[in-house]
Amino acid sequence: MIKELKYSIFLISIFLFFFLIIKHYFSENYKKNIYRSLTLFDEKTEKYVKNLPYLKSDTNNIVEYIDDESDPLKKKFFFWKLLDNDEK
Repeated sequence: MIKELKYSIFLISIFLFFFLIIKHYFSENYKKNIYRSLTLFDEKTEKYVKNLPYLKSDTNNIVEYIDDESDPLKKKFFFWKLLDNDEK
């Protein structure tokens, strides 16, 4: 008898827990609070973006292009041939 009573209390408590959780997350009050927090977050990010300093770009002409064909004595390497040589 006590065993059945214990199981029934467990089941009731589990169902009650899930019912209250579902009721809370589908409530209008919760939806309003979530919407408010999202809008506040958007407003805060917009303010932050407006106050960011603008930095001038100093990366002009830093890339130097080199022709590989300028040195005819340079040996060309192939990746797969290098692997084949290691196995032997």
